[in-house]
Amino acid sequence: MDKLDRILVIPLGLVVLFVAGVLAALVSQVSGPELFSALRSSETMFALRLSFACSVGAVLVASLLGIPAAYFLARRDFRGKGAVDTLLDVPLVMPPLVAGVGLLFLLGRGMLGRPLAEFGIYLVLSPWGAVVAQTFVAVPIVIRSSKAAFESVDRGYEATAMTLGLSAWKVFLKINLPLAGRNIVSGIILAWARALGEFGATLMVAGATRFHTETLPIAVYLNISSGQLGTAVSCALVLVGTAFLLLLALRLVRRNGHAGI
Repeated sequence: MDKLDRILVIPLGLVVLFVAGVLAALVSQVSGPELFSALRSSETMFALRLSFACSVGAVLVASLLGIPAAYFLARRDFRGKGAVDTLLDVPLVMPPLVAGVGLLFLLGRGMLGRPLAEFGIYLVLSPWGAVVAQTFVAVPIVIRSSKAAFESVDRGYEATAMTLGLSAWKVFLKINLPLAGRNIVSGIILAWARALGEFGATLMVAGATRFHTETLPIAVYLNISSGQLGTAVSCALVLVGTAFLLLLALRLVRRNGHAGI
């Protein structure tokens, strides 16, 4: 290790200690039996099931909307494209609480809430509201990663396929989508992790009701507020553990993608 490396390893070590310290602080707050009991509680199980159901639903919607939108942005030029592209990045930098307030007004009785209610659809203060909130924060991630993935595909493959008689739709399904697939999957995994941990927008739209709209982040908030430290920490550790597994999956997808190049 040369002199520069010895200097650079200092900030690396500080960051590692910082992250490890936060995790250790979480684990140290409860005993092993208390944590095990809280992990098995009906509230933790409900929050876990609802979080996975809402986040999976949000990622599915985000993928169905985001991947075609990203392909259009990557392959077509149109007036105002720069403005649209910039607008789609706004949810990435918008504070979640502000996003939740905007969604609450949009889905409330004064705007979309009334016509939706006529069809029996109620999003505010319901688990469906959590899906909408999580979709709002997940879809820009899918669009951004998918757009970059499609732009990385050599257009020569597309041109060759079209000269052989393939329609634009078949070129998308059989050429562009498979070649961009690994990077798209990476974006979907990141979007899922983001949706799973979403709190601010979900709180504003779906509310914080035990055993109704109680996702894992909401469960942490409710139990910290009521002094139920064991359940709060158990839900927090489930979130951290799930995020860690998703990051491992992301690394595996990217490593396999590089290995195949």
